[in-house]
Amino acid sequence: MNILELSEQEIGRRQSLQELRAMGINPYPAAEFPTNAFSTEIKENFKDDEEREVVIAGRMMSRRVMGKASFAELQDSKGRIQVYITRDDICPGENKDLYNNVFKRLLDIGDFIGIKGKVFRTQTGEISVHAAELTLLSKSLKPLPIVKYKDGVAYDKFDDPELRYRQRYVDLVVNEGVKDTFLKRATIIRTMRSILDNAGYTEVDTPILQSIAGGASARPFITHFNALNQDMYMRIATELYLKRLIVGGFEGVYEMGKNFRNEGMDKTHNPEFTCMELYVSYKDLLWGMTFTEKMLEEICTAVNGKPEVEIDGNIISFKAPFRRLPILDAIKEKTGFDCDGKTEDEIRQFCLSKGMDVDETMGKGKLIDELFGEFCEGTFIQPTFITDYPVEMSPLTKMHRSKPGLTERFELMVNGKELANAYSELNDPIDQEERFIEQMKLADKGDDEAMIIDHDFLRALQYGMPPTFGIGIGIDRLVMLMTGKFAIGEVMLFPQMKPEKKIPQSSVAEWAEIGVPEDIVPVLRKAGFNLITNIKDEKPQGLQQKIGEIFKKYKLELQKPSVDEVAAWIEKAQA
Repeated sequence: MNILELSEQEIGRRQSLQELRAMGINPYPAAEFPTNAFSTEIKENFKDDEEREVVIAGRMMSRRVMGKASFAELQDSKGRIQVYITRDDICPGENKDLYNNVFKRLLDIGDFIGIKGKVFRTQTGEISVHAAELTLLSKSLKPLPIVKYKDGVAYDKFDDPELRYRQRYVDLVVNEGVKDTFLKRATIIRTMRSILDNAGYTEVDTPILQSIAGGASARPFITHFNALNQDMYMRIATELYLKRLIVGGFEGVYEMGKNFRNEGMDKTHNPEFTCMELYVSYKDLLWGMTFTEKMLEEICTAVNGKPEVEIDGNIISFKAPFRRLPILDAIKEKTGFDCDGKTEDEIRQFCLSKGMDVDETMGKGKLIDELFGEFCEGTFIQPTFITDYPVEMSPLTKMHRSKPGLTERFELMVNGKELANAYSELNDPIDQEERFIEQMKLADKGDDEAMIIDHDFLRALQYGMPPTFGIGIGIDRLVMLMTGKFAIGEVMLFPQMKPEKKIPQSSVAEWAEIGVPEDIVPVLRKAGFNLITNIKDEKPQGLQQKIGEIFKKYKLELQKPSVDEVAAWIEKAQA
């Protein structure tokens, strides 16, 4: 990396790196550094009448040098603890370089250090570690954005969402509570997996690359499989492969994995997301609602210590049972319009009368879905099972046992958003084929989310699939609910981001065309001239002086251009 691309702090840290190496200190040692304690555990188990020796490691997050004695704050994977360091304790011999040069001058905030010492309580009552040995474990070359506090006000906060998501590694270090969110995410997944395993269901893996994008209504990502010379789809759901396993004789199967839907991004949607899908033989929707209630209640209790969570001032209770409401009743409840018995055109006209953006490509099911999304979905704060969806909205769902034209399906709404989607699974192969054909008709009308016919799945159904309950739960949204977060980026370690914006720059070849040597281009950029057009209004003497100042500041051993040479560059830039 060219030195001119670095900040002054980065240059200083690299100089410290070289000094450490010159002293015979490896800033990136390979040997194991065996620790035996964490910051939080030390504080929790401290006893004033008990002497304890510990070995800890982590980042140095602050340092207060006071002559021959200093305090530092060390941050490990659990929290922070104060370390008391004196010159004569870590340098018992005549050579005091480890304290005077390494600790005081060459170490920086963010460096990883190892400390061996004894636990004690300071005169101010703070539990600390009195260092007997200090070891540099890793040198940090970029400065951390350290938050400063004065009179209770935080300054220099690292709180821009785009920066936080793009540089999650920094966010985790400097912002309190971020790591806790992802530890809770791990607890949610671990608890869910334990519930499913204890119920006797088998975790499986199914293909991510699929020849047909099936199992949901969504726009897929398309890629190309070179070895087969075939376009493939990134899976939008695991459903059809999991059902094949039920055909094959598994009692119950589930998968937690990534799905990919080439659609919009907002606070509750990310094109790459994590989903759990479960399929259980010989069960139906009624069993599934009870199972789901109990599972979510147990997960919430595992994460929060109780079956409730507070979100935006609302206490959301996952205590079973949840409310159960048919979708057409929900629409009637919120709009006064009864979709039951209405034709597609009648429903479309009602949507248009409400100013909704609907068109002729939308079938009856899509229109009902739009109505529910517009007037109902956001109103259900407490967990609510929305049930009895029209068949047009549910091409993979079994017909309702007592209500013609409806299906045995529920969507679980919590805090105004869908959390889960579940069916009594359609296992009639003839009915399934007919519904696939209807989906293809919607595709012909222009619905790019309609399902494609999966002939192999139909073949599997023809061998016979037992009555089955199936459910999909969005893990990211579940974590949002359980942690009280409002943006999906807050619960995904590395959410999808737009490419970083780069400052427009003329290339080295373009600068060469007006006569600027290659080694002078970084100097011009450091002086603020990223484009050739930036220099056209400069005076030759002034531009030469700015180049000279960069040479001097960064001690560059380069040939300084003459005023005439600079004038020639400017003249060509003006052409």
